[in-house]
Amino acid sequence: MTVKEAREIVRNFDEGKKFTDEEEFMFIEAMNFLIEENKDPKDMMYLGGYYYELKHFDLALKYYEMAAAMDYDEAYECLGYIWYYGRTGERDFKKAFEYFSKMMDKGNLVAAYKVADMYKNGYYVDKDMNKYQSIIEDLYKKVQKCKNVFDPVPEVYTRLARIRTEEGKEEDAVNLYLKAKDWLAQRIRFNAFFGNLNIMKWLIDDLYELIKFDEEWFDFFDLYYLLKTPNKIKFFYEDEEMNLESVMEGDECVVRFNDKWYHSRDDFFKDAATEDGTKLTAIYGDLYGFEVMKNG
Repeated sequence: MTVKEAREIVRNFDEGKKFTDEEEFMFIEAMNFLIEENKDPKDMMYLGGYYYELKHFDLALKYYEMAAAMDYDEAYECLGYIWYYGRTGERDFKKAFEYFSKMMDKGNLVAAYKVADMYKNGYYVDKDMNKYQSIIEDLYKKVQKCKNVFDPVPEVYTRLARIRTEEGKEEDAVNLYLKAKDWLAQRIRFNAFFGNLNIMKWLIDDLYELIKFDEEWFDFFDLYYLLKTPNKIKFFYEDEEMNLESVMEGDECVVRFNDKWYHSRDDFFKDAATEDGTKLTAIYGDLYGFEVMKNG
């Protein structure tokens, strides 16, 4: 295998909608070849990120640590997440705080809101709500300059929205949630990573604690609200009618989309696709005509 051939394998794998076990094996072989040949931390982070999205966190940790050993800044942020959430089975808030603080001092906006979270929750540091709010308020000013959908605008806006809710400024909170929702939807279109989907789910749950759900006017991501309870919904894509149903099973609803069942609303948003394999999250803006057919 040559570097050129390995890059071609990676490019083809990344562009495919679906892949076979053999294609995945070749992708991993190609990435490891590139890492061995080039010693480029960007490749280490790419493969680590691939494993992280698959929730193979032990392997993600391996490649993040390889990149960190080369003093690659992005690796420190990712290692902070690994230890903050205990992705490999063990939480280490001291390590998380050190990694996030290192990057916060370099101006990393993501690391800054995670440091704020640690002050809010009292993880490794003493609980300090004033410190938490101060960092988030400062970040809100900084993210006004952001333009990339992968910038942490929704993360900052949703945190500030909760602060505004506690202050009794519900209208301000709603506006922040709506702006965050639009930004996050555009991000999910390109990357339906489980972390992004979780943020959207929590955002929708919080938003409809503040305002009444309008069954006459809602969109794809508002389905997070409807799929919590039994509902029948229809919508359209390229003039084709799509049917969606949530049915209570135990403590939560299972979801049927056309003829396929999903264990939860989380699984629906993660995996639901058209017949040709295009994920609904990638075409959310082309879905229309949402209508609740039956409640309860």
